[in-house]
Amino acid sequence: MQNPSQTATARLALSYEACQLAETVRLAVPIQRDELGDRPAAALELAADVLAATARYLEAVVVYARMSGADWPRIAPQLGLSEGLTRIRYGTAETRFRGGTAAVPGDWWRTHLLREPLETALDLDDWVRRHSDEDTGTTPVSGPLSAEVSWA
Repeated sequence: MQNPSQTATARLALSYEACQLAETVRLAVPIQRDELGDRPAAALELAADVLAATARYLEAVVVYARMSGADWPRIAPQLGLSEGLTRIRYGTAETRFRGGTAAVPGDWWRTHLLREPLETALDLDDWVRRHSDEDTGTTPVSGPLSAEVSWA
């Protein structure tokens, strides 16, 4: 299989991180019985998970912007950071991605995303259809990517 372009792969990674963030935040909606009595720290633990997922999502957005041609001076103001701090904070993620080592040890899904981008996109299509109230079509993730890259 021909690998999709780095830009398309970065956009797919962004979609994956958005999905993970949404799933993590969704866990905060129900109130667990032990939160109201014995274990109020559960909400804090979940908030830490949401922050970590948000950081991964933002990192994926920055990598996608870089793969799309945005330079650090364009990205930094959007984040409210200096160019130097933005480069320090997100440059390693870009380097990892460009080097093909965007997989996180112990995280099979991110590794799977790099090895099987079409299957990942199809899985995300299913996720979007299950979680969307509006008609997103049958290929809300894989369709736009297929217009840009050859999966075969």
